[in-house]
Amino acid sequence: MVTKIKLDTMKFYAYHGVLPQERTVGNHFTVTLTLFVPLCRAMITDDLDDTLNYAAVYEVVKREMEIPSNLIEHVGGRIMRALKTAFPQITGIDLELSKLNPPIAGEVTSASVVLSETFENTN
Repeated sequence: MVTKIKLDTMKFYAYHGVLPQERTVGNHFTVTLTLFVPLCRAMITDDLDDTLNYAAVYEVVKREMEIPSNLIEHVGGRIMRALKTAFPQITGIDLELSKLNPPIAGEVTSASVVLSETFENTN
């Protein structure tokens, strides 16, 4: 059985971007995560210790979003590494990080990076 936890459209205000204005004024961002994690035990035990604590996952993402970067690719990579370090039971991550209303010449709802990685589970 493949089991996942999804945190959909977490919203942040952050200071990522190459342009000086982006680093000064900031912008709205969203992060959607799908975490591949063994949940079969939690399905039986009803015990928080057998799953991932959503609040703890959110805090990891929030902490990384608070660190300004030029590129959202860099932010996404940092989030993925931090999650894997904090939660070694994760076997894969799908992450979508979107900058809303990016500063480009045209009307665009968002610019996004989509990152996916599968880890060998060493537990």
